[in-house]
Amino acid sequence: MSKLKLFLLFFLGTALLLQAQTDNGVMRMDEFRNPKKRQMISIPNIEGFQTLKCDFHMHTVFSDGHVWPNVRVQEAWQEGLDAMAITDHIEYTPHKADVLVNHNRAWELAKNAAAENNLVFIKGTEITRNTPPGHFNALFIGDASGYIEDRSGDLDSQAVAKAEEQDAFIFWNHPGWKATSVEGSYEWIDFVGELKKENKLDGIEVFNGFGFHKKALDWAVDNDLTVMGTSDIHNLVAHDYNLGGCVHRSMTLVFAKERTAESIREALDAGRTVAWASKYIAGKEENVRPLVEACVKLGAQFHNKGDRNYYEISNNSDLYFELELESGNGTKSIKLFPRSSQVITAEAGQKSLKYKVLTAFIRSNQNLVVDFVLD
Repeated sequence: MSKLKLFLLFFLGTALLLQAQTDNGVMRMDEFRNPKKRQMISIPNIEGFQTLKCDFHMHTVFSDGHVWPNVRVQEAWQEGLDAMAITDHIEYTPHKADVLVNHNRAWELAKNAAAENNLVFIKGTEITRNTPPGHFNALFIGDASGYIEDRSGDLDSQAVAKAEEQDAFIFWNHPGWKATSVEGSYEWIDFVGELKKENKLDGIEVFNGFGFHKKALDWAVDNDLTVMGTSDIHNLVAHDYNLGGCVHRSMTLVFAKERTAESIREALDAGRTVAWASKYIAGKEENVRPLVEACVKLGAQFHNKGDRNYYEISNNSDLYFELELESGNGTKSIKLFPRSSQVITAEAGQKSLKYKVLTAFIRSNQNLVVDFVLD
């Protein structure tokens, strides 16, 4: 018998002996475990700012959510978020028979895990008034124990004032969530107008979970409010969202100077955000345009056939874009999946093509329009 065969037999026998000595009759099957890994969401930085992926509206068992606070941290890390806020309800705690009501506890339980996983964790809460006026999220709050739990309408102003006293960033949540059940609730109501007039309202949710609140985008543009997108997640994210591929939770893209809580606050105050949900983005044109231009690039002409020139158009992000030709003679419609490219053609002799970005909203009824210069 050759030396190689003897060595292999010896090695195999030793391995079997070691296994017999160490597994105690239990074979591990760790191949069935989910690998511990963080997804990287690729969205380019714009105009010298870092593009941060943020979710500022989620719940735990300390209000009406179904998970413990550390699960929210694990999900945010796995899904590639940069920043998060747990915003449990103040006035609505349906688990109070089983979970002690403590409006600071979710923050206390999750803050160390967030720090250990390199997540910017912002303290927040949801002020949950009857609709109208509805619900308001407050970020960058202090002690939440003194917030008003009584939902009486005559206390609505005082309830929001508690957050304002702490210099919180306040935004109006899902303004259209009861549009069909509470008449007049999905309007720019007087209460909200007064908050804005008194500089107590800073933003508004345009995307909430699986809903696009179109009127809210117009109100944000017309009243200089920061555009927000959130998951408002109560269950496991993987339970509600079909994660994978190009599917992510709804979120806010924040264009910040640095990856810190202070820079996020500065960006929110300045209104440098775009909301992202499903295939769509929405925001003020001054934020949506540079984002799209950073993601979508048209290459140089690489081929000619008769009177048609050939170009490659690429999407270097995890966003999804659908474009429809507005003017010029070229490819009528373009679908750009995340991190992909397409070949388009254009009639020779043109200087540019103009496309409407069907998946990018700058008002409820208006899409971003972009020009591509042809060489």
